[in-house]
Amino acid sequence: MNNGAVYRLLGVGKEFAGPTEPLRILTSVDLVVEPGESVAVLGASGSGKTTLLHILGTLDEATSGEIYFSGQDMKTLGPERRARLRNSEIGFVFQFHHLLPEFSTLENVAMPGVIQGRRRDECLSLAAEALDLVGLEQRKEHRVTTLSGGERQRAAIARAILLRPKVLLADEPTGNLDEKTGKRIAGLLADLNRELGMTFVVVTHNVELAGLMQRRMELHSGELYARQ
Repeated sequence: MNNGAVYRLLGVGKEFAGPTEPLRILTSVDLVVEPGESVAVLGASGSGKTTLLHILGTLDEATSGEIYFSGQDMKTLGPERRARLRNSEIGFVFQFHHLLPEFSTLENVAMPGVIQGRRRDECLSLAAEALDLVGLEQRKEHRVTTLSGGERQRAAIARAILLRPKVLLADEPTGNLDEKTGKRIAGLLADLNRELGMTFVVVTHNVELAGLMQRRMELHSGELYARQ
C-alpha cells in the first residue's frame, strides 16, 4: 500500500494478558497521518495513549489490524529492520529526557548519528545544528547535569530531530515541566513542525500543547475519535 501517508492504521487493536481474561487497551483504531502533519492524541490516564505511540514507534506490536509506515506493511519487518527504522526515520521525545550524564549536551544529541555509524565529526556537526534549532547552542559543551529541566528537554528534542526523521513521536513532552517551561517546549515543538516540515504525533494531557497541533484526536474506551 503506497498512498503517501506517513502512517495508515486499519483496525488496530492491542490486548495484554489479564488474570482471568485479556485486557483490551486499543479497539479497532483507524488513523491516517499525512506528511508534515501535526497530530495530538489526548485521553485520560490509562486510555492507551502511550501504547498507541509505542506501536507507532515499533516499540510494541499490535495484537490485530494493519499498520503501514510510508506505505510499508510493518508486519513484514524483522527486528533489525525495525531497529534501523527507529534510528533513522522515527524520532522519540519522552516525558523524561533520558540523557546520559557522563556526556556533554553535544555528545548526547549526536548519539543517533553515532549509532547509525556516521563519522564522529559529522555527528557533532549535525548535533550543533540541532542544538541551534532548539536555542541551546550556548550550552552544547555543558554536562547535561548542569542543565535546567527545560534545557534538558530541548536537548532531547534536538537529539530526536538530529537525523531529520520522517516523524517525531512525543510522549507527554511537557509532563515533567512547570507551566511556564511547558509552554516554551510546546511552542518549540509547534515551531519545529512548521520549520522542518516534519510529521509530529504527540500524546499528551496538556490541552494547550494539543491546541498547537493541526489536528486533535481523543482516545476513549480504546477507540480513537476526532476532537474539535
